[in-house]
Amino acid sequence: MGSPSGFEFTVRGDDVVIRHHGTTATVLRGARARDFLAQVAGTDAQPAGPDAQLLMARITGDYRRGNERIARRHPRNAG
Repeated sequence: MGSPSGFEFTVRGDDVVIRHHGTTATVLRGARARDFLAQVAGTDAQPAGPDAQLLMARITGDYRRGNERIARRHPRNAG
């Protein structure tokens, strides 16, 4: 498995928006946002460093599928 890449984050007020290749993957608010910023500050001076990339990949989790809503309506999953 390769190392994660393509993640970036921006701080908007009290929120932290994490993007993967330009698509919003998640938005952290409150305590989670503060914890994330503290962890990123402790990993590298650059937010795009390899440790920060791994941290953002772990936080976003399984965001890539995007088919959860469609699968919920499938007949085999009904009931």
